[in-house]
Amino acid sequence: MKGIHAEDASFSFLRSFITSANATSIFVLADENTVHHCYPKILPALPSHQLIQIRSGEENKTLPSCELIWQKLTEAHADRKALLLNLGGGVIGDMGGFAAGCYKRGIRFANIPTTLLAMVDASVGAKCGIDFLGFKNQIGLFHEPEAVIVHTGFLATLPERQLRSGFAEVLKHYLIADKEAFEKLSASRLPFSALYPSDSFWDEWVQKSISIKQHFVAQDPLENHVRKALNFGHTIGHAVESFYLKEVESPLLHGEAVAIGLIAESYLSEKKGLLTKEELKMIADTVLRYLPSEIIPEFYFPKIIALMAQDKKQERGLNQFTLLKSIGSYTIHQSVENEWIRESLIYFNSWRA
Repeated sequence: MKGIHAEDASFSFLRSFITSANATSIFVLADENTVHHCYPKILPALPSHQLIQIRSGEENKTLPSCELIWQKLTEAHADRKALLLNLGGGVIGDMGGFAAGCYKRGIRFANIPTTLLAMVDASVGAKCGIDFLGFKNQIGLFHEPEAVIVHTGFLATLPERQLRSGFAEVLKHYLIADKEAFEKLSASRLPFSALYPSDSFWDEWVQKSISIKQHFVAQDPLENHVRKALNFGHTIGHAVESFYLKEVESPLLHGEAVAIGLIAESYLSEKKGLLTKEELKMIADTVLRYLPSEIIPEFYFPKIIALMAQDKKQERGLNQFTLLKSIGSYTIHQSVENEWIRESLIYFNSWRA
């Protein structure tokens, strides 16, 4: 049953999946938002189970939250044939998979993503983890879900800001692997508000984005080579996200930080002579049309760059980037000096001035 499964409004696949899993006990992991908006929708499809609720937000993707999950599993006498259903966005999927992978050396889990970000990226690919000491996904493992059950109807429960955040990963997938799709979006000139209420739009574009992610994961499950293409925008993006989470009163959402990374790392691609100036301009214009952002104060730059020293992609003290050779084509293992990173953030700001 492993794979990505489109789900209908009656959650018929979820019913059959649970039956076939033959689990000794079933748990649903959710936060206060998905308990309110999404849990009631799947409840009729669930047999007897226990709900585990944690607090929402990246700031809660930590060991103490995992301890709460493990405590609830232990108190319920969950054994190694238990099944955990992760109902939520990227935080729930990342942390639920990690908690399942560690509990009794691994129990089965399935992801039921409720955000665009989780549908097209976080729930696909078996990477699970938590943040530690303010660093993104510092502790984690590879633990493949038994199934990813995608019901696009959940997107109607999201505010526009959350949808925009998820759209950053859609844009990333097109930039590394689908030139035609990116250029179509760039040429459309439609505002985001004209796109997101459309069911047909999401069904088409979500499916396309998921297929790109699956393509890379299938070739390189443990991220040793080509899967590193999916890191485009994330070396700078993760550092920006971590900084805002630790230091700024109003943190950025993951996709908002990645959008900054997409533009900054496209600048690095042009700086290395890979992208043309025209492609760079098209990327910045398109990304900011769908994910507008504020200027990053320059006095933030040193701490943002310093955070990259803890990035999992760093090798031998050098920042390792995935960059674009052109729109729809990538190259991995690109070393970049800190001064260029600073320039890339200045370039991003130049679009917000």
